[in-house]
Amino acid sequence: MMERQIPEQYLEGYARILVDVSVTGRRLTREEIESRRNLGERAAEAGHGLPALVSAHLSAARAAWPASPGSADGALAAVQQVVDAFAEGYGRAQLLAVRKEEAARREFIDDLLYGRSDLGRLAERAERFGLRLSPTHAVAVAEGPTAYDESAPVPRQVERALIARFGDRSILFTTKDGRMLCVAPGEQDDVLTHFGRLAHTATHGGRVALGRPRPGPGGIVQSYEEALNALELAARLGLDAPVLRAADLLVYPVLTRDRQAMADLVLVALGPLTAARGGAQPLLDTLTAYFDTGCVAAAAARRLSLSVRALTYRLERIHQLTGTDPADPGHRYTLQTAVIGARLLDWPARSL
Repeated sequence: MMERQIPEQYLEGYARILVDVSVTGRRLTREEIESRRNLGERAAEAGHGLPALVSAHLSAARAAWPASPGSADGALAAVQQVVDAFAEGYGRAQLLAVRKEEAARREFIDDLLYGRSDLGRLAERAERFGLRLSPTHAVAVAEGPTAYDESAPVPRQVERALIARFGDRSILFTTKDGRMLCVAPGEQDDVLTHFGRLAHTATHGGRVALGRPRPGPGGIVQSYEEALNALELAARLGLDAPVLRAADLLVYPVLTRDRQAMADLVLVALGPLTAARGGAQPLLDTLTAYFDTGCVAAAAARRLSLSVRALTYRLERIHQLTGTDPADPGHRYTLQTAVIGARLLDWPARSL
């Protein structure tokens, strides 16, 4: 029954080739091999399965055998050549189809993340790639020590684990610019949280950021940009939380919205530290550790691998140079804001 499902057009000229080859003992010509490849491509494009096609070729060879008075070995060699060429053409067509599908998917993802397509058309295309658009969406972005594409082992591992747990829940997993991305409905925070844990583990400590849920397909663009900005902030500030939420970092864009005002604050509050032996960086690191540990001198000293006495000396030196006391609650807010600004503006490495 399987052979009858394959149209005769994909076996065109096959019996004649077998008879001729078995009589003469020759091998297939280049034109004959190419004709088999072309038939294989056409069969793949028509959607026929390769096992059924191979079975049809073997059945046709059996049917032609009584009319092949020559060498059985030559006939079998011809069958092998025909099937090999046919399968090669079939594989060639499938590879081309896969590449076209990958290109279409990549174009869709770019349009989705950059908002470059009509929303109605975008929704239609989303269904094709397994994403049913919801009222709100959120995007999580993960980066590791190396750049990834979808064929790399790490993204494949994360995607398998994600789908194994949540199945088809309108999730889109992909890679972009070497990072892993997960798009999910805004109300399914558990999906993105789990993605964050998976990606953090699979990348051996890489950073993951979650954008806020945003309405409509256009909200995917906003959430994606928030996640990217959160990763950039984390790199500048040295934030080491496994999963960063853009909603928890909103204070930092506010602080840098007026860059000149922040630069002025850094130079006024911390500029005098440049007069210290060794420059401003060691004392700036001291303030960073002190504030990050809740102004606990012992904890800050451990973080810097210093004695408490050495740390206390540094804090006193900062007080002498700047005129502000890190231990004084009245001075602390100004100093801490200036320290955050210095880290965001990469001071003192970059002049302001």
